[in-house]
Amino acid sequence: MKYIFTLALLFLTTGLFAQQAPGGKRLVQFSGIITDKDSSFVVPYVTITNQSNKDQKYAANYKGFFSIVAHPGDTLLYSAIGYGEQVVVIPSDVRDVKYTAMVKMKSEIVYLPAVKVYPWATIEDFTKDFMALKIADDDTEIARKNLSSNSISGMIHYLPRDAGEISSANFRLDQERALNKNMVPTTPLLNPFAWGKLMEQIFSGDKSRKENN
Repeated sequence: MKYIFTLALLFLTTGLFAQQAPGGKRLVQFSGIITDKDSSFVVPYVTITNQSNKDQKYAANYKGFFSIVAHPGDTLLYSAIGYGEQVVVIPSDVRDVKYTAMVKMKSEIVYLPAVKVYPWATIEDFTKDFMALKIADDDTEIARKNLSSNSISGMIHYLPRDAGEISSANFRLDQERALNKNMVPTTPLLNPFAWGKLMEQIFSGDKSRKENN
């Protein structure tokens, strides 16, 4: 609807083009909308070349709208990136000072050639890298290494204990403390029975030496 309103407004202001151009050829106000042929979406910023007037160039706006001054019978070339070129010829029998047209452009698909990327410059470089390639271990080999005696011993010495192990160790320590709370110390220097046995051995030794003498 807004395009129709714009075109109507332009038509009201094109009376000045009713005059003839120098040379006797009439001028017309050529206006229109450029859309995609498949989707009917507008094609913005299309370049318009008047091939009949020294390749004079114009440009449509971002809404695909254009309005240029041309002569009846002029050939216009429409071009845009991603679209095929479209040629429009203004009819020679146009009697009015204005002419409108809906220009539809066909999108163009460009197929680029396939590119093969080789990481090695020569076969010799590939052979060298292939022979030095280290193949990663599979799941079975990783499990075997993790369950080896060396690996388990290393984990025992270096891995921190979890909460269960700490709780069990504290429980055993509390049990040992409770059992040894009322027991006589096992250190010989603090044990009176050990001192008595030592004195008995000393006296027995002195007695045996006297008898031998």
